[in-house]
Amino acid sequence: MPQIRANGIDIEYESFGRESDPTALLIMGFSAQMTMWPLAFCEGLAAKGFRVIRFDNRDIGKSTHLMHLGAPNVPEAMAKMMTGEPVDAPYQLDDMAADAVGLLKALDIPHAHIVGASMGGMIAQIVAAKHPQATCSLVSIMSTTGNRSLPQGKPEALAAITVPPASNSREDRIVAGMKAWRVIGSPGYPDTDEELREVVSGEIDRVPYEPTGIARQLLAIVAAPPRNEILKSVRCPALVIHGADDPLVPVEGGKDTAASIPGCRLVIVPGMAHDFTRRLVPVYLEHVGGFLEEVERSGKAA
Repeated sequence: MPQIRANGIDIEYESFGRESDPTALLIMGFSAQMTMWPLAFCEGLAAKGFRVIRFDNRDIGKSTHLMHLGAPNVPEAMAKMMTGEPVDAPYQLDDMAADAVGLLKALDIPHAHIVGASMGGMIAQIVAAKHPQATCSLVSIMSTTGNRSLPQGKPEALAAITVPPASNSREDRIVAGMKAWRVIGSPGYPDTDEELREVVSGEIDRVPYEPTGIARQLLAIVAAPPRNEILKSVRCPALVIHGADDPLVPVEGGKDTAASIPGCRLVIVPGMAHDFTRRLVPVYLEHVGGFLEEVERSGKAA
């Protein structure tokens, strides 16, 4: 897969479909590489007439890891968050949004449909609000506004994505990864053990283990201010998709996101939680693909 320099870092990305087609930029979530966007989903969107670009966020996968920023004190930061104290982070979600916009610019793409999941949804919201010239439409999946009054994720779900594996060995990391996805995964669209192990092992084998980057991403989330006010300025077509059974980002987060964006459409999927199983790909293609096609038709009609 190619790399390109953007916003001062090297970004690993992959492109599907024809370069002449309208672009859909996929922004993945916390600690997840771009390969967590299912290949079938990317190819499905490309088949609908979109150039699909997925990429590794900073500090994950094969994009630049900002090791010079050091290893943050996560327990201290979480304690501050719980008491309402401000949290210092090595960088902000706004910086990650600038990465996404910088990637488009480096690829000579003036604007795109911005699709983000979880932390990627937070980043996509910032792109739509603060970089409207780069945004054709916004799709925020399994994400939230950061509103402090909203219900928080279940403790076991938060632990599943923050507690490190028993060791850095490949097998312990696979076991931890599979356990995490079982905790936050979709009860109505489950992967088999064999499918889940294939996904988790593929992620683990793609790059060496580097936990400090994951910690820096976590602090960017924790330090981010609520986005309700900036989302009021979003004027592009917007869609929020959320699982009714999400234990990590409760469905109220999706409802609050949709309520904050003028004219936003909200889709709540029963049986969906916080993952991208093979059985969910048709659901995502129906809602995301259908929405993007509708936006393109409306734009051409206008």
